[in-house]
Amino acid sequence: MPVSITRRSLVAASALVPALSLIRPAAGQEKLKVAGIHTVPVENAWNSRLHQALVDAGEAGTIEYVYSESVANTDYVRAMRQYADQGARLIVGEIYGVEREARQVAQDYPDTGFLMGSSLPAQEPNLGVFGTWNHEAAYLTGMLAASVSEKNVYGAVGGYPIPEINRLINAFRAGVADVRPDAKFLVQFIGTFFDPPKAKEAGLAQIDAGADILFGERIGTADAAKDRGILAIGSLLDYTPRYPETVFANALWFFDPILAAAVADVNAGTPTGKDYSQFSFMKFGGNDISFQPEMVPADAVAAMEARRLEIKSGAFTVEIDDSQPA
Repeated sequence: MPVSITRRSLVAASALVPALSLIRPAAGQEKLKVAGIHTVPVENAWNSRLHQALVDAGEAGTIEYVYSESVANTDYVRAMRQYADQGARLIVGEIYGVEREARQVAQDYPDTGFLMGSSLPAQEPNLGVFGTWNHEAAYLTGMLAASVSEKNVYGAVGGYPIPEINRLINAFRAGVADVRPDAKFLVQFIGTFFDPPKAKEAGLAQIDAGADILFGERIGTADAAKDRGILAIGSLLDYTPRYPETVFANALWFFDPILAAAVADVNAGTPTGKDYSQFSFMKFGGNDISFQPEMVPADAVAAMEARRLEIKSGAFTVEIDDSQPA
């Protein structure tokens, strides 16, 4: 389960209060039954963000949440149909490996709303999609990384070179390069979404190649940094409590605003066949940076904070680059 958000998270946690309030059922209205289908254990970083948002909404009494984890792609469509048959009015998950089959399920259950992580467009009327857009926070962590690196060599360990992962690594690199244009970057994709030992092995290889800062898009990267005594950056959730001497910043992602928007649509009878990705943006409270101030120079923090305010106001836009990092 993800660790609790601390005061290091700046205003990100407070931004979720209005989002969560949107999904409270009206007086006399039944709680919405929502099913989560996860292809990996819910402690996996990405899935933990979905799972925690759904758990929180369930504990707040706004939805009834049921879920399955470690569902193989070969069994994913069956699980979708089963939850739809059992009365789930919204099904949340990921269909990166079963796009065609999952979209057929949505057609077969037009009265069920679907909210799925996907690299493809939404499908009217009822299959909504979302992307993991914490690239703004990743950019800000890059700015801080540039201030603490001695070698000016930065590694990144990713799962697959898909748009959702590419944009995070590219945004991190852009943040570094805006401070230190002569930076050198290393990247490795491990070919799986959840294999901490493999991610650690990739991180160790990058350290051996000269990296003294690791951007950990996958769980296990920070273990390599800890073993070798260098610094690391977490993605999606706050890794600092687990690695207090290693992880100095995190590019946090919050699924709550996406969930709130989709649940509000279902409760209102509004079709869910739309792209909900915008609710991942910082201005909606969907992503933000956390960091340990004592581990970063004060002038670097000031520069980062100024840029963060520009992002939130719309004065600065972090470029979205989904191309595979070289």
